[in-house]
Amino acid sequence: MKTEFLANISHELRTPLNVMLSGLQLLEMHKNKGDIMFKDEELMEKAYYVKQNGYRLLRLINNLIDVTKIDSGFFHLQLETKNIVEVIEDITLSIGEYMKQKGINLIFDTNEEELYISIDTDKIERIMLNLLSNAIKFTPEDGTILVTVNCSDHLVKVSVKDDGIGIPRAMQKEIFNRFTQVDSSLHRNKQGSGIGLSLVKSLVELHKGKIYVESLEGKGSTFTFELPVAKGKENPEAAVTSLDGDKSAYNEKIVLEFSDIHESNTF
Repeated sequence: MKTEFLANISHELRTPLNVMLSGLQLLEMHKNKGDIMFKDEELMEKAYYVKQNGYRLLRLINNLIDVTKIDSGFFHLQLETKNIVEVIEDITLSIGEYMKQKGINLIFDTNEEELYISIDTDKIERIMLNLLSNAIKFTPEDGTILVTVNCSDHLVKVSVKDDGIGIPRAMQKEIFNRFTQVDSSLHRNKQGSGIGLSLVKSLVELHKGKIYVESLEGKGSTFTFELPVAKGKENPEAAVTSLDGDKSAYNEKIVLEFSDIHESNTF
């Protein structure tokens, strides 16, 4: 009953929110064309904050819909054989410009050039953007985020390491539980909904993998997920990563997943 209620209310919220965000995109389009009535900088700043917080709410709604689907057994992967090294590298490099703006160093490293495994590329993107968003939130300016892909014991290991504030030892076993916050004493603008990492764990487990965290307070955190090396049904040579498709749609996905990094503004 609770799962059905969450699913219904989430869908009801998403429809008017999408209409609102579409209106804001139209507003931005007119501004970019140089229309005189959209020259008011204060107005456009307010519109930006409305859009940013709209994305935060949309991200929360999408996550709620997905966790209810997973709980109900209606969430299914679209598996394809892909080069996981290329997929992870493309996702990492796609946020390079954003990282420059934040003043954070981004490094990608791997000991493998090709590892073809069975994955749902869209869900792997979701996992990575969530982990990267989490790392960015807690990494200071001039800090470093390191993304690595390695293979050992028939497992692909993907790690996202930051040199941020770290996670208290007592919280490390709870961090993947739904609605868990790292520390209630932290500034609220550094907090998400507490659903993201729980969803990431579920998506990894749907791939027959596992995820864990290693962290020291004041030294940073490393989130690692492991996936089994098992080929899917497709010919690897025919596989193409989804990042080669609609770039604007992918950029929109980045904006959505990174929306809770920004401070909210109450005007």
